Amino acid sequence: MPNYETVPRDVVEALCVPGSYQTAVHFGRHNTPMPSLEALAEIMELLRAIVFPGYFMESDITPDNITYYTGAKLDKVLFLLTEQLKRGYCFFCETSLEQMCPTCASKPQENAYELIRALPDIRRLLALDALAAYEGDPAATRYGETVFCYPSIRVMINHRIAHQLYKTGVPLIPRMISEMAHSATGIDIHPGAQIGEKFFIDHGTGVVIGETCVIGNNVKLYQNVTLGAKSFPLDEHGNPIKGIPRHPILQDNVIVYAGATILGRVTIGAGSTVGGNVWLTKSVPPNSKITRPITEV
Repeated sequence: MPNYETVPRDVVEALCVPGSYQTAVHFGRHNTPMPSLEALAEIMELLRAIVFPGYFMESDITPDNITYYTGAKLDKVLFLLTEQLKRGYCFFCETSLEQMCPTCASKPQENAYELIRALPDIRRLLALDALAAYEGDPAATRYGETVFCYPSIRVMINHRIAHQLYKTGVPLIPRMISEMAHSATGIDIHPGAQIGEKFFIDHGTGVVIGETCVIGNNVKLYQNVTLGAKSFPLDEHGNPIKGIPRHPILQDNVIVYAGATILGRVTIGAGSTVGGNVWLTKSVPPNSKITRPITEV
């Protein structure tokens, strides 16, 4: 058997030559390491338990202890999240490696408080998402079943938290939270996507929702639906231009069936139905029923 006790020095030296690691290494700024996936997972578990008490973590919640329960968990979220947000800011910071800049020092706690203040409305939206799942799936036997078991609700908890952080300008952390849900459910929602009330993804696996999507109220998607970009405008250097609207708008009461692909900044009018496996790159008026590909000429 080979002897692995001594690492070959030439390999160490080859890996540490500046030219070999220049595009791969990250030297933490302000003596701050990268954000921790483990810490973010703990934060999300705490937030799930705050938004839906009794379903996650401790289950012995009563009217007598819910105030203490919620306050204690929020206190822990504030502490843990502030540190992770600071790490996210420092990751993108362009000041010196050692000197803490004003943004990295002040914005993390400010953003953490903004998220906590938004939690009542986030809970309201998530409760409506769970109701949409219960009402929209004849296999659901109880409202609570959708909260505890459905991948749509799991991914939407992460998305609504990540979207709030995204709106306040937090770097990196929203995408990490979204990717945690993506890994667990197979549903890929960019934290920038704007999603209205009573949103439900039935089954869910393979759904992709792009950064600049705008989704109205009471929208339902099935598995393997893609709401993506058709093309990427390039700048003078040939690089994609960031941040421009390039994904679909789905107005209220739209249903998109399994395998459908909708690309580009097109609008699907209110009350429309898009059939399974349809390829759609053109806007359609309200109350349309699309069962065949429709593309721009």
